[in-house]
Amino acid sequence: MAAYRIVQEALTNVVRHAEARRCVVRLALDAAGALRIEVEDDGRGIAPRARAGVGLASMRERAEELGGTWTVERRPTGAPGSRRCCRAGRGSPTGRGDREPSRLAEAEG
Repeated sequence: MAAYRIVQEALTNVVRHAEARRCVVRLALDAAGALRIEVEDDGRGIAPRARAGVGLASMRERAEELGGTWTVERRPTGAPGSRRCCRAGRGSPTGRGDREPSRLAEAEG
């Protein structure tokens, strides 16, 4: 349920703040069995000195509940927008998570 809420909040942030035309959600298992969530958009991006609000804080807390990490950054390609990444579960940096997703998926909208 925490992974679902992370994606839900990330998409809410894209709609409310990014002014994006495109958003991609990626869910995958890495070789160690950790769940990787990426939500990437082509919107305004995050201001360099932006402060984390309730939404970003709750995504970080949920990632930690799964024994993982959460990052938000500008897109690495230098293109407009931002990327939110979560890595959690078995094989994650803290290794405390114990849930595995049943499917791999990519959704675009």
